[in-house]
Amino acid sequence: MEHYNMNLTLKVWRQTNSKTAGSFETYQVNDISSEMSFLEMFDVLNEQLILNGKDAITFDHDCREGICGACSMYINGRAHGPWAANTTCQLHMRAFKDGDTIVVEPWRSKAFPVIKDLMVNRSAFDRIIQSGGYVSVNTGNAVDANAILIDKKNADDAFMAAACIGCGACVAACVNGSAMLFVGAKVSQLALLPQGGPERESRVLSMVAQMDKEGFGNCTNTYACEAECPKGISVSNIARLNREYLSAGLTTEDVS
Repeated sequence: MEHYNMNLTLKVWRQTNSKTAGSFETYQVNDISSEMSFLEMFDVLNEQLILNGKDAITFDHDCREGICGACSMYINGRAHGPWAANTTCQLHMRAFKDGDTIVVEPWRSKAFPVIKDLMVNRSAFDRIIQSGGYVSVNTGNAVDANAILIDKKNADDAFMAAACIGCGACVAACVNGSAMLFVGAKVSQLALLPQGGPERESRVLSMVAQMDKEGFGNCTNTYACEAECPKGISVSNIARLNREYLSAGLTTEDVS
């Protein structure tokens, strides 16, 4: 693959905190290698800002391997940038051309308030998980792997749902700011496995209630969440979430 350098114009959202107004600021970066990652390019820009006595741009990152989901940026109107099934840290500068203008923003959601610049607070996802994303197990030695038989399709579907890294791209891409794909994936992962059985009804009711409490919007089936998810989580998990929620509601009413 041919290597080349480029000069770029960056329009980056700067905001001190969630209580202050933000705005775009324009920066020039030169001699950027096409083989740099997008975050490495931001490292270069921040070094340039620091050398000039200015505040570095705050952005979230951790593993830089597409695992943690922390590298949440809206790039030219798309969550995580122009490449499909890709996180920002795995986006390389060869996705752009010399002379391009790149607009970079934080996730836009009421439930994800801006901490500073491009970093948002996604602890709403943590609270949803805490409300029901767990299983009851007996302490002691681990159960033999063959002791609980699991249907192959269910195991595969649960594995695919478990691939969700909780980055929030689904929320950022949705016109309603819905977290249904995230919650659907977390509910599906456990509902499909026998280990998730004891809390099956209470889990979905609690997680949906917490999702609503956090201020996320509803799903109107635009499929933008699936299109922008870096792990390709299917909207079939939203359908499963709806079925689980309806079933749990009916079961709870019957019991009461």
